[in-house]
Amino acid sequence: MLDITLPDGTKRPFTQPVSVHELALSIGAGLAKAALAARVDGQLVDTSYVIQKSANVSIVTAKDADGLEVIRHSCAHLMAYAVKTLFPEAQVTIGPVIENGFYYDFSYHRAFTPEDLILIEKKMTELASKDEPVVRRVLPRDEAVAFFKGLGENYKAEIIQSIPANEDVSLYSEGDFTDLCRGPHVPSTGKLKFFKLMKVAGAYWRGDHRNEMLQRVYGTAWESKDALQSYLTLLEESEKRDHRKLGRELDFFHLDEHAPGLVFWHPKGWTIWQGVEQYMRRIYQDNGYQEVKGPQILDKTLWEKTGHWDKYRDNMFTTESEKRDYALKPMNCPGHILIFKQGLKSYRDLPLRYGEFGQCHRNEPSGGLHGIMRVRGFTQDDGHIFCTEDQILQECLDFTKLLKSVYQDFGFNDIIYKVATRPEQRIGSDEIWDKAEAALINSLNVSGCEYILSPGDGAFYGPKIEYTLKDALGRQWQCGTIQVDFSMPERLDAEYVDEDSSRQRPVMLHRAIVGSLERFIGILIEQHAGALPTWLAPIQVSVLTITESQADYAADVAKMLKNQGFRVQLDVSNEKITYKIRSHSMQKHPYLLVIGDSEKASGAVAVRARGNKDLGVMSFQDFLSKIQSDVALKN
Repeated sequence: MLDITLPDGTKRPFTQPVSVHELALSIGAGLAKAALAARVDGQLVDTSYVIQKSANVSIVTAKDADGLEVIRHSCAHLMAYAVKTLFPEAQVTIGPVIENGFYYDFSYHRAFTPEDLILIEKKMTELASKDEPVVRRVLPRDEAVAFFKGLGENYKAEIIQSIPANEDVSLYSEGDFTDLCRGPHVPSTGKLKFFKLMKVAGAYWRGDHRNEMLQRVYGTAWESKDALQSYLTLLEESEKRDHRKLGRELDFFHLDEHAPGLVFWHPKGWTIWQGVEQYMRRIYQDNGYQEVKGPQILDKTLWEKTGHWDKYRDNMFTTESEKRDYALKPMNCPGHILIFKQGLKSYRDLPLRYGEFGQCHRNEPSGGLHGIMRVRGFTQDDGHIFCTEDQILQECLDFTKLLKSVYQDFGFNDIIYKVATRPEQRIGSDEIWDKAEAALINSLNVSGCEYILSPGDGAFYGPKIEYTLKDALGRQWQCGTIQVDFSMPERLDAEYVDEDSSRQRPVMLHRAIVGSLERFIGILIEQHAGALPTWLAPIQVSVLTITESQADYAADVAKMLKNQGFRVQLDVSNEKITYKIRSHSMQKHPYLLVIGDSEKASGAVAVRARGNKDLGVMSFQDFLSKIQSDVALKN
């Protein structure tokens, strides 16, 4: 006798082992038809899985997050099945689920073309319509190696050979195609209906540039036709907002093969950069931060002391001089401790807040670079707060309040808060961890922020809050963070004199609001589709003349605006006014001032706002008041 406990708490008794499919059928034929997998005592399994003992079981359908993952995983295999059918000489390698879809890497003698993708997708649909059962079987490791070698699938054989010899491996078959996989998978290919192949790209085998370049085919899959269409519509809108595309069109920046992963900022783009940096600099000044600047190159021994050398060596750029090894800093933290250590600090000096626009370098793989969102050289709005244990709560509370205000100024009001707590492998006493975690959680509670608890995801030295933005399309961007660190001050021997004259270690709070300025500006460009708010726009006003006779007055208007601190572009060219308006509108400038003879005679301006909005004729002073209000309100 075994009892199956369902999610609603009801129990179903069985006199003998029962498969997930049989369990679903006992609940209802509709559920059995919809079932894709199940969770048995927390483990995700196939519908063919036989439950041998009493357990907690939930049936997984396409409506569940687990179900969507199973669909996407199964679609990756269906795609490999289709590729092998169309291109028998291709070898399959690895095909995981990723956010919003899946991919599969193939070894083939030529690159797949967009036309190939159309054929592959068509074949996937054909194979899915056959509704072939997906069958799991288990083989000893060595038998599995021999099996795939016999098929000519050398990559699969290599993967299996890395598994310990005494372990079994699971294989899944559908029709004539068999693949290595842990599963689970849908019970039959007919469950896969709503998918689309998106693109093909190159990817090195095992991510190593010394290995063969493979063909990576990306796809997406969803639980319904509507969900698939909504996602494709989102992609279309995302493409319109792509910061790389807008960066070129609006002349903000460019990327060049002579400096992969590094950004060439053009005048308008650098104006945006300066707007963000100077805004953050005022935030520092108004909230008790002292701005510092550390060197970019530091001796290898420092990175060894902090532990970064062991963990991040492969992502660090190194150099040598006079038989000493150095590394370009991938983060600013050690430099701030060295600044803190200069001169004896008292408890009266704490909390001590340092801020730096620190330029960092990380040797990211070329395949992972993405516009200005992921680069090798970047600048962080980095800050470190040195405080006592008793000051952690108030500092975290103040930081969260400050961060919310900053994000609102940049147009982000939807923030996701996640508290990552103690991992199994950690340093420090439970008492200290209790205090640090409570401080982070209390700071969010007092701030009125709902949060997600992420057990075990904290750093080895302390817990952290991660702040994630939701943009206009609902996409999520993790930007800000505050981390509690008891480790690095100990490793680099930082201390202060306490009230009783004893030497104590400060607590170090690592914090960032926008994070990488490059990445944040990329997010801003996509959030606003290039139409940045007036206060941040690189050109705030374009002054346009209808004929040459208004040139002098237009120049005076532009000069008066510039004298008030606004960024102005004057266009007195001989082009038709309709062309000028269209051209400047495409550059997404917040305001266009059109000046003809009547405006010149009355000392007025005809105002057009972004989005082809005609605001009519107004006096110069009225327009000046309007744009000043926009900037003051961060509009």
